[in-house]
Amino acid sequence: MSPAKALHIKTYGCQMNVYDSGRLADALAPLGYRLVDGAEGADLVILNTCHIRAKAAEKVYSEIGRLRPHKARRRAAGGTMLIAVAGCVAQAEGAEIARRAPDVDLVVGPQAYHRLPELIARAHRAGGVVLDTDFPVEPKFDHLPASDRPSAISAFLAIQEGCDKFCSFCVVPYTRGAEYSRPADALVAEARDLVAHGAREITLLGQNVNAYHGAAGGLGDLVARLAALPGLLRLRYTTAHPLDMDDRLIAAHRDVPALMPHLHLPVQSGSDTILAAMNRRYDTDTYRRVVERLRRARPDIALSSDFIVGFPGETDRDFAATLALVAEIGFAPSFSFKYSARPGTPAAAREGQAPERVKAERLAALQQLLDTQAEAFHHRAVGGRATVLFVRPGRHAGQLAGRTPHGHAIHAPAPTHLLGTEAVLAVVAAEPHSLTGRLVETGVGRAA
Repeated sequence: MSPAKALHIKTYGCQMNVYDSGRLADALAPLGYRLVDGAEGADLVILNTCHIRAKAAEKVYSEIGRLRPHKARRRAAGGTMLIAVAGCVAQAEGAEIARRAPDVDLVVGPQAYHRLPELIARAHRAGGVVLDTDFPVEPKFDHLPASDRPSAISAFLAIQEGCDKFCSFCVVPYTRGAEYSRPADALVAEARDLVAHGAREITLLGQNVNAYHGAAGGLGDLVARLAALPGLLRLRYTTAHPLDMDDRLIAAHRDVPALMPHLHLPVQSGSDTILAAMNRRYDTDTYRRVVERLRRARPDIALSSDFIVGFPGETDRDFAATLALVAEIGFAPSFSFKYSARPGTPAAAREGQAPERVKAERLAALQQLLDTQAEAFHHRAVGGRATVLFVRPGRHAGQLAGRTPHGHAIHAPAPTHLLGTEAVLAVVAAEPHSLTGRLVETGVGRAA
């Protein structure tokens, strides 16, 4: 084991990045790197970036600027601080980062994380930035070491990466590459290890997670295999694409008790014209039929979604169709955004780019409707009972916090020994973003 060195990772964006940051720490542990909370005294700082939201790259450059004085102080004291930019901004803007940010020592794309120890050694020897944004032939997952860190009670497991859909607004196919599904046996082994280290709920991750094809029966069969692991109480998955909701997966929502009745299923728009311009490959009737099949299989399922307003060419009629679809289907708390152009994507070059004022007005109207539905979703739970997995201490002394099967955040007075277990709570109140509960029954989950 090498002498201990301090590693600070700042994670931006999606749950996949949270998972990747953990695996980066695992890859660097044999080199003696140990995670620290702050960047000030770190030997290595990794900015694990996301390129989905607006101004993502500028936020990274701002953070590099904040790190510059720390790096200068380490150098003046005879030490070294390496700064690495990882993730999707690294993949999209590798050479530009090297040009604009001379304090950066290493730029590494999401598919090259398994080469990080070698890249760090090169960065220590190099006079300039080390850049690796290739898409290697060998899958990175085959070369990343197993984790020996304690698992979170609610943990992530990446089962699929990349996307072949090429939505016209999205950079994921260019930053994460083509779809790749990990072998089912490897995933079962990693999930078993997560449970052995304390996980009781696992969320399966992928840019297009239900396109998973590493098991003969796709994601539905993988869910069934994982649900059989002793000690694993709950399964979720995200983010799903409507076109990949096959019969086996929908049946799993009916037949696998560990698969929670909450699904994030992005629709993006309620206008068929805009869906076609987005290259989503389905229309609103197709989306409705998927929702109907899911609700037949699991009548109490809660659906959340993503929406983009102000997409190039979106008219008032198109936007009204989105509001109508939201009102018709009814969603759990969802996400909505103003369209923002991503360089290199087809939508960025489309005519009819909407003014910011129009996008802001439409977003406000949509969010008002979504907020109304989210409030109703929370209030429907009040007066009933919910089986809750406690995952962390609450905000106040004597509280624990967790999630209901339908995805509500909930907190209740409870002793700390119930962390990592399921308990039945009476839901007594609804706040804007969470519920309050009262403990009714403990010990309701499967034993570890």
